[in-house]
Amino acid sequence: MVRSNAEVAALLQEYADLLAITGGDAFKARAYEKAARAIDGFPTDVAGLDTKGLQEIPNVGKSIAEKIVEFLHTGQVSIVEEARAEIPAGVRELITIPGLGPRKALILHQELGISSVAELLDALDDERLRDLKGFGEKTEANIRHGIALLQQAGGRILLGAAMEAAEQVIAALSEVTGCRRCTYAGSLRRMRETIGDIDILVAAEHSAPFMEAFAALPNTAEVIVQGEKKTSIRTTKGLQVDLRVLPPAAWGAGLLYFTGSKAHNIRIRELAVRHKLKLSEYGLFHTETGRNLASRTEESVYARLGLPWIPPTLREDRGEVAAALRNALPELVTEADIRGDLHTHTDLTDGVASLADMVDAAAARGYTYYAVTDHAPDMAMQQMTDAKMLAQREQLRQLNGKYRKLHLLHGTELNIGPDGEVDWPAEFLAGFDLCVASVHSHFNQSRDQLTKRLVRACENPHVKIIGHPTTRLIGKRPGIDADFDAVFAACARTGTALEINAHPERLDLNDEDILRAKRHGVKFAVNTDAHATTHLPYMRYGVGTAQRGWLTKDDVINAWPLPRLRRFLAQGRSA
Repeated sequence: MVRSNAEVAALLQEYADLLAITGGDAFKARAYEKAARAIDGFPTDVAGLDTKGLQEIPNVGKSIAEKIVEFLHTGQVSIVEEARAEIPAGVRELITIPGLGPRKALILHQELGISSVAELLDALDDERLRDLKGFGEKTEANIRHGIALLQQAGGRILLGAAMEAAEQVIAALSEVTGCRRCTYAGSLRRMRETIGDIDILVAAEHSAPFMEAFAALPNTAEVIVQGEKKTSIRTTKGLQVDLRVLPPAAWGAGLLYFTGSKAHNIRIRELAVRHKLKLSEYGLFHTETGRNLASRTEESVYARLGLPWIPPTLREDRGEVAAALRNALPELVTEADIRGDLHTHTDLTDGVASLADMVDAAAARGYTYYAVTDHAPDMAMQQMTDAKMLAQREQLRQLNGKYRKLHLLHGTELNIGPDGEVDWPAEFLAGFDLCVASVHSHFNQSRDQLTKRLVRACENPHVKIIGHPTTRLIGKRPGIDADFDAVFAACARTGTALEINAHPERLDLNDEDILRAKRHGVKFAVNTDAHATTHLPYMRYGVGTAQRGWLTKDDVINAWPLPRLRRFLAQGRSA
């Protein structure tokens, strides 16, 4: 069953945005934002809670709880509907543009009468934004870039949302009598950061029961096409899902074919042709005799072409076939290799779970070590103090003895200021097991300023990981404009790891940046940046992104044994 938390959180966040657009109470808007984050990270489905139960969730008071119950019972909330009615739909569309927040959307509507993306583009072409307070040429360029990001995203959804939808379909179809195998394919199996359509494959002797069950799924809004070999539906959230039923004997060939990518498949088919063979979704066939030479498993198809099995995350035609022919494919890092998470938060700052709950969840994942890295004081809204951080350190030390196999590390996420300075002085930083440093503001500095800012942070001997290095939010905020080759070189020189932030909205660094950074000799940390216990499983998406960047466990510091990790963290700290 689909958890209601995401839908409730989206509604609360929308209301916070609507309040911001209309110039409503800023404290009220902030309260709804906090509640949205708390609901999204709450481990239990809120659909099963009453008003009293909802108030047990951090940052959810009686008023918000009552509105959640109203939404769960009726599908809407009266005050949200009223707020929507006050604002033209086009203005609400404006706030979806990356880099254009509610305040600027309101100014554009009030001052220039803009209420759609098309009208905004016309205003940009006419240079009408430049006379508005808070706008200028750089703002215009950022808005244009945001519109381009919005248009580029089209109907694509984030990896995490696509995975959740696919696994719900797989769970349902796997229960149908006659199902031999069922899985997802396509760009989802390749762990692309955004997904267009979801491809589901079933191996079975008879397709009709699966096509009928698929079309009748609870979240089906429309059956686009229904046939013997393929059925396509559109879900209630507008996502297209395609189902193909394959004969069990053709499973491997079909899985290879429908996983793609298109460029990888072309490369494989070219190799087949050179061997006088023909590859299709039903098997690898001898061109002259038509005999099926391999089809049951992907491994057998690749082997018949003289190749080892190529992991799906590498199948982008970026040299993987040539490497396979040389027997030079990397042994990719896997989720099982990850020994711990080195960037997480608690409710001491902006997390929604207690320290004890986060540690319990980490222990349940079988980690060897786990770092708590709450925000430092320069993030003023988090109200961190030296005393609070030291008290947490003591609490962590007391918890350390509770777990036989899990070693707890006390860290912090520092803020990289506009000049590259970080929050605490060196003597205070020396007390942490590790420091993650991240950019959280001043995204529009010049390329030279941003580059120097990041390089300076790398040169701080107490900073061992640069968190979410480009700061991007997929489809919402572009990455900062820095010379990242210079940053990568600085990381390699100073022994500073770069984070692969596993949150589906970030996946930062992305695969192409990872490939570039690896050529500089950089090491990486795959972290979840978890703000709730439900975020810890995001590790799978970070590992998938690391695989797309051709990383091995030797490249990833939190795949190392604790003694080796400790040596890395201690390196240079006496400087």
